[in-house]
Amino acid sequence: MPLVFRGSRSGRTYIAVLAALVPLGFAGWLVWQVLHGSGDGGDGAKTRAAPTRSGSGKDAQSTRDAGKNGGEDEPEANEDKTGDGRGGKRKGPLAGMTVVLDPGHNPHNHKHPDKISRRVDIGTGMKECDTTGTASNSGYPEAEFTLDLARRTRTALQDRGARVLLTHEGREARQPYGPCIDERARTGNRAHADAVVSLHADGAPSGSRGFHVILPAQVRQGKADTRRIVAPSRRLGTALRDAFHRATGEPPASYIGDHRGLDSRADLGGLNLSTVPKVFLECGNMRDPQDASRLTSAKWRTKAAHGVADGIADFLTASSPPRSSPQSPGAHRPSAR
Repeated sequence: MPLVFRGSRSGRTYIAVLAALVPLGFAGWLVWQVLHGSGDGGDGAKTRAAPTRSGSGKDAQSTRDAGKNGGEDEPEANEDKTGDGRGGKRKGPLAGMTVVLDPGHNPHNHKHPDKISRRVDIGTGMKECDTTGTASNSGYPEAEFTLDLARRTRTALQDRGARVLLTHEGREARQPYGPCIDERARTGNRAHADAVVSLHADGAPSGSRGFHVILPAQVRQGKADTRRIVAPSRRLGTALRDAFHRATGEPPASYIGDHRGLDSRADLGGLNLSTVPKVFLECGNMRDPQDASRLTSAKWRTKAAHGVADGIADFLTASSPPRSSPQSPGAHRPSAR
């Protein structure tokens, strides 16, 4: 509302002055908005739009082809908050080292049969993207077991100072299936991991007991070239076998190779495509009642996690590599990995 002074020349003078000042004040306000307004560079209070979430209908493979893992910046899995929680670097014997844990399968794979059955190149041939995994006779899924064990192992390794990544966290919204076996290998490669362990449980016939570690065979075909990782992977596998046995009391598998708990294979994409030391750990046979009673026990899984962490730590900190005689591949071959 304008201010009006009536009955005097001074009143008319005030009106004229105010009329001149109003445009100047409005122009100054516009300049202030440009310099100090709600843009991202401003220091004042801002109202920001909530981040949008990507739609669940997007094809997961298209996001991976764009260099992402299940709709999320690579690597999805691994929300390792490197540091001591107080802004400092991790401390411990494994400080400065990176470990990738690969929980076998995914609890949601069964919802995407067409996706996981898609064939991917593993160098020596084509193989399924992933499988659903096995389960105990009581219905406890291998995919749930591997996730739980991976999380417990991650904690044990972080306590020793390691940076730990998981290939996935089993969160359906972020990783609806898989990831595929070739992507699992790429996660370790991109992280330049010092060691990678893929966690599994076998589905052999009942009566076949024990755990075993699968090592990469020497392969040079197509995309696969394991020549540089065969020797360090054997050292990793031997250290892991010994530590896992000490921690859990689980015997080496009675149905694989020469029963020493080590087996070399050339048909696993996760090993064939790795460029860093990597092994698979089959923690026991879910179809055997004795092994299943351990695998389904949270208390035993805590022991198993410490065994896995001990084996990885022994490998990473060893002053000299452990020795082991070559092993012969066993006749039994579990489901696709």
